Formats: sequence, structure tokens, C-alpha cells
Amino acid sequence: MGSSTVDREPAALAMRIGIVAAEAALATFARNLDLDDLESGLDFEGAIGPTEWPLFSLVIDTLAEAAPGDTRSLDERRADALNDLARICMAARNEDRPARVA
Repeated sequence: MGSSTVDREPAALAMRIGIVAAEAALATFARNLDLDDLESGLDFEGAIGPTEWPLFSLVIDTLAEAAPGDTRSLDERRADALNDLARICMAARNEDRPARVA
């Protein structure tokens, strides 16, 4: 029967779209990353192409949103957002894999 009714619920579909967007943003970053430029800081908009920027920006800026009382700079929050993004993608991949039987 394919996917269950639960997989078609709006919340489940929204979560899937979010994971797809997160994976696309991480892939975009990895594809455009220049390790030599890391020492001088990251110029996100300069490194990401104009066609990929809207999705990447949406994901990173959503994850980097400052909470009340957060005194970190935007660059610090974006760096933490990249770590969060990588963890989200890894968790999603691990959840998609079937559990191993010992």
C-alpha cells in the first residue's frame, strides 16, 4: 500500500519538506565551500549562487534567529546554525535507515 495515512498528514508532509530543504541547503553550502576562505570568515551570500541563495538563506536564517537575550553576532549564530543544519541532516538520515538487528 505504499505510505501510511500518517505519512500523508499535513504535519508529516511539512516535516518532510523541512528535511528536504535542510538537506538541499547543506548540499549547497558543501558544494560552494572554499576551505581556504574559512580563515577570513564566511561570506555566505558571496559563496552561494543567486539561484540557490533564497532556500539556503531561508534555512540558515531560520536556524540562526536570535532568541531574546542572545548577544551573539549574526556570524556566530550562522556558524552555530550550520552545525545545527548538519545535525538535522544526520539525524534525518539515521532515522530513514532501518534499525539493525543484533
